[in-house]
Amino acid sequence: MTITVRFAPSPTGRIHIGNARTAILNWLFARKSGGRFILRYDDTDAERSTREFADGIATDLDWLGLKPDEVYRQSDRFALYDAAAAKLKADGRLYACYETAEELDYKRKRQLARHQPPIYDRSGLNLSDEDRARLEADGRKPHWRFKLDQRDIHWDDLVRGEVHIDTSSLSDPVLIREDGSYLYTLPSVVDDIDMGMTHIIRGEDHTTNAAVQVEIFEALGARAPAFAHHSLLVGADGKGLSKRLGSLSIAAMREDGLEAMAVVSHGALIGTSEAIEPHTGMDTLLQAFDLSKLSRAPGRFDMAELENLNARIVHQLSYDDVRVRLAGMDADGGQGFWHAVHGNLSKVQDAGEWFGIIYGDMTGEIADEDRDFISQAAAMLPDEPWGETTWKSWTDEVKQATSRKGKGLFMPLRLALTGKQHGPELAALLPLIGRERAIARL
Repeated sequence: MTITVRFAPSPTGRIHIGNARTAILNWLFARKSGGRFILRYDDTDAERSTREFADGIATDLDWLGLKPDEVYRQSDRFALYDAAAAKLKADGRLYACYETAEELDYKRKRQLARHQPPIYDRSGLNLSDEDRARLEADGRKPHWRFKLDQRDIHWDDLVRGEVHIDTSSLSDPVLIREDGSYLYTLPSVVDDIDMGMTHIIRGEDHTTNAAVQVEIFEALGARAPAFAHHSLLVGADGKGLSKRLGSLSIAAMREDGLEAMAVVSHGALIGTSEAIEPHTGMDTLLQAFDLSKLSRAPGRFDMAELENLNARIVHQLSYDDVRVRLAGMDADGGQGFWHAVHGNLSKVQDAGEWFGIIYGDMTGEIADEDRDFISQAAAMLPDEPWGETTWKSWTDEVKQATSRKGKGLFMPLRLALTGKQHGPELAALLPLIGRERAIARL
């Protein structure tokens, strides 16, 4: 059996960190087992689904390194859904209902007022051919509900353990709207059968849906895949994340300069028993990945933690890892430059600022009481060539001559040479600045 999983987003917007986490877990599960990872666009909603959003999702997944083995669009597969619907109708599992939204709402309110569960009363099953003809003559169009067996559905969830859901506690779900369009449920099951899904890994908000889908799988003559319903993410404050927060979209994270592997590492390890550690490649992340390590408790997403993880990854990147990106921002100062600055960067793009500081024209600001000290230090600058010991030998000599030490010695020199109170070690920066620029700045 080839392990087959899928990520099935609706192309009605860009994916955010919660969506991405589901995609990451599916991709890692497939790759660790030598299986297939399928990208399937749930684009049956023609009004809201767009090619632009679909292309954006593809771009986001590609940036994250989650390359699918196959790509499908549900909008290309309506013939399969029509055939499945026809079978369910012929078998008496899909039945027509004519209530309006207002009538259904009134029924639910009456049930709640009587302290009854707001479950559909199956009135549609009691309609005669004459009743249906009369309703349709009045301009009513049917929506179609799936007749549940009203029995205990149970499975061993790979995250949640043993799950039992009594479908008698659920309303018969609407599978086809009155305009003839499909809701998510039937196309999803039909595709899962046709594509040979072995596992469905998704958020725990779909747990109840799984019981309904098990019955549809069986009604179509198939066996349901294994399920793994992972917990949802909450913010650092413990409240649910809003998918509409633009800052949490993968596109926004990419544009903000975060590393793809920081997002993937965080998405894969958050809410698990593993410490959230930086991984610069998928190979080491695959070794640590195991669905059984996922906790049932909500994963706590903290942007500050992600940014800290990002900085730790940047500190591990070699010059070869970033050479092309540095050239793209006109900040390629060579291996020595990257070695000097990378330990102080939170994002690779921050290297551009230090490239300008080191190689550009800049004037530092110092206090008036330090001007004579800076002039004396400038006069003591050694001749080139400079190396990694130049800073220490120069400042030792300045210290001896001026009796300055500690912050009083180093801070004025740092401000004059870089214009910054903090940053990379001057021992590494000074040879890059060079004597001519150093003299001009001092």
